[in-house]
Amino acid sequence: MALSNQQLAAIFSDIADRLEIQGENVFKVRAYRTASQNLLALTRPAFDLWKEGSLEGIPGVGQAIREKIDELMRTDKLAFYERLKAEVPDGVAGMLQVPGLGPKRVKEIWDKLGVRNVDELEAAARAGKLHDLSKLGEKTERKIIAGIESLRRRATGRRRIGEVLPVARSLLASLSKVQGVRHMEYAGSLRRGRETIGDLDLIAATEEPAALMEAFRTQELVAEVLLSGDTKTSVVLQNGMQVDLRAVEPGRWGTALQYFTGSQAHNIRVREVAQKKNLSLNEYAFTRTNDGAEILCDTEQKVYQTLGMAFILPELREDRGEIEAALGNKLPQLITVQDIQGDLQMHTTWSDGSASVIEMARGAMAMGYQYILITDHSQSLGIANGLTVERVKRQRDEIDQVNAQLEQEGAGFRVLQGIEVEVKTNGELDLPDKTLAALDIVQASVHTSLAQPREQITRRALSALQNPNVDILGHPSGRLINEREGGDYDWEALFQAAVQHDVVLEINCDPARLDLDDVHARRAVELGCRLSISTDAHSPEGLSNITYGITVARRAWVIPDEVINTWPLKKLLSWVKKRG
Repeated sequence: MALSNQQLAAIFSDIADRLEIQGENVFKVRAYRTASQNLLALTRPAFDLWKEGSLEGIPGVGQAIREKIDELMRTDKLAFYERLKAEVPDGVAGMLQVPGLGPKRVKEIWDKLGVRNVDELEAAARAGKLHDLSKLGEKTERKIIAGIESLRRRATGRRRIGEVLPVARSLLASLSKVQGVRHMEYAGSLRRGRETIGDLDLIAATEEPAALMEAFRTQELVAEVLLSGDTKTSVVLQNGMQVDLRAVEPGRWGTALQYFTGSQAHNIRVREVAQKKNLSLNEYAFTRTNDGAEILCDTEQKVYQTLGMAFILPELREDRGEIEAALGNKLPQLITVQDIQGDLQMHTTWSDGSASVIEMARGAMAMGYQYILITDHSQSLGIANGLTVERVKRQRDEIDQVNAQLEQEGAGFRVLQGIEVEVKTNGELDLPDKTLAALDIVQASVHTSLAQPREQITRRALSALQNPNVDILGHPSGRLINEREGGDYDWEALFQAAVQHDVVLEINCDPARLDLDDVHARRAVELGCRLSISTDAHSPEGLSNITYGITVARRAWVIPDEVINTWPLKKLLSWVKKRG
């Protein structure tokens, strides 16, 4: 059975975790993490590249990892991985998911206390046994207990959108070719663009459902068939995800797609509007209450038209005011990928990226952008090979050379130099003001000590916003979806300070972050904040993650002019100059 990109990425990420616990060389660990990230960013199945003998085309994947991919594809197993799992048990690796626990501490707890999983860790912490370890007191024990409780709250079985969307697209591409299929789409929370997804719902319009159901049951990705009927089939994929496929007559496609896209709260409100018009509505049709006659809708647009409403885009269907706006024809013209003119956060080989400045520039040019901002990490993030003052100057020389080359080529493209400067625990920035002032655009980010009390972490962020050299606050909460909760900020105070100091708040497009989330982004815009939507890409392939950030913004009702990287370069630089 061919392994998917997601399955390969999960294996290499897990290898990196276990090697880190063993204290393996940081560069070797980083190689596996980079391979995992770049496998997720691939636009083609790695299996196809393997069959073609072109695995060397995957960025950041060297010979040693290519050989491991080959072994996995040939045998569905990896001897190196099996040995590593025997050396570092699953439960020990699982302790890394507890917020605030790094690999060195996990190894110490495992070695000295014999703790082998999260349950045993919780018991040891509650019994005060962690006191026996160096530099680990009562306060840290309380943090570990709180982290475990947080971990359990997040263990909902829902997957990040970045894991689910490629699978959904792959299934659609295959099943849409089946004879008789008129339309096919994924529905549910994935179509609404939620950051995490439970089961995957697929809806098809076809007059030959039997052929479609047979094709679905026999997909390579399918591990088990749970239910098989004439118009509905449920399966479990190799990665453990449940997928439900429903087939309807083409004339009922619109009502079915609208119903199964949801949300439940939105659908309840839609049915209330229907009732006021003497109509009932289910997944198959409208029914007139006076004579029982059906009104079929072969498109979603007809569903909303029948109700006298403007068409409501899927991302807005959460009962957050969209019904009233659609009835009053006041829905916003939401931002799209086509509105983006440049990407304002990415990393290169100067810090922890896998591509050079020119390679990132050419990747962005291929997407039709006018500019990019290079934001490699600053010096205190040693694990990310952060830039010192001297290295910032040397990077400027390279960026100048790249811009000169692109100008000579007549590319009409500009590389800007920035930095992702670390906000220290006391609110100070990681580089001197003189260095920051010489950069084109500065992004400040909080990566560490996210568990600080609300007053302290808010004061820390406000200190960064008040620095006149800071233009953007990156991934403001610092969360990692399903892994780590973000900082407990006073968001109203943070947003008001961002407006006061004209500092932009980032929507980070990394599917593991999507930070700001849609709720906070909408509130920020309501208060007058500007946003950026940037990928945090570590390779050219990562630039394609822009779609995830755009989805967050659309769920937040964001329009193009509220996002600074929809602006042409001249307007962007004029704004920066005005701020300075």
